[in-house]
Amino acid sequence: MSYNIAIDGPAGAGKSTIAKQIAKKLNFIYVDTGAMYRAMAFYMIQENIKKEEYEKIEAACEKVDITITYQDGEQQVILNGENVTGQIRTEEVGKMASSVAVNKKVRLKLVDLQQKLAKSADVIMDGRDIGTYVLKDAQVKIYLTASSTTRAQRRFLELKEKGIPCNLDDIEADIIARDKQDMEREFAPLCQAKDAILLDSSDMNIDQVVNEIIDIYEKTK
Repeated sequence: MSYNIAIDGPAGAGKSTIAKQIAKKLNFIYVDTGAMYRAMAFYMIQENIKKEEYEKIEAACEKVDITITYQDGEQQVILNGENVTGQIRTEEVGKMASSVAVNKKVRLKLVDLQQKLAKSADVIMDGRDIGTYVLKDAQVKIYLTASSTTRAQRRFLELKEKGIPCNLDDIEADIIARDKQDMEREFAPLCQAKDAILLDSSDMNIDQVVNEIIDIYEKTK
């Protein structure tokens, strides 16, 4: 039987960074849902389907199979049997991924693929609706959060390191607006699953959060 860890939480809580580190330590598959959307977008581009052609996108997504494997510790994205890892990180694919992600049928198709993957392997997945919708039966569910001020400061330092000009107040306002949008969306909104453990990382570093979640995992085995 496969083992699943679901991490949900608002933007900027560090979910992906934490999930990737836990996956390496536990030898789990980190399910990069963003990469799956990119693979879907790449397929649409290959089929010459434009972002505004909703009906064609919906019809085409039924012909898609996407999974994630690891080779020498590196994530490989497989689209209909073909390794497309090196082809899905372009700007064109990124823009198309944003467009296809809002299509409910595409979302449902990818959720189905993610659930199949979770049934066949030990996985860790992060997002907004993993514990409440995608992996309802996950053995460990974490709701990872931090204050909007803490999340804004983390993002500010990240952008500053990259040399990107930014304003701390603007970043926090954007985070608060995004939280509101995620929590109020009609389909699978962001919320803490009833059986999820709340973990506030405002005063914790990455290693502390990783170790805390691994401790929770060890106690459930």
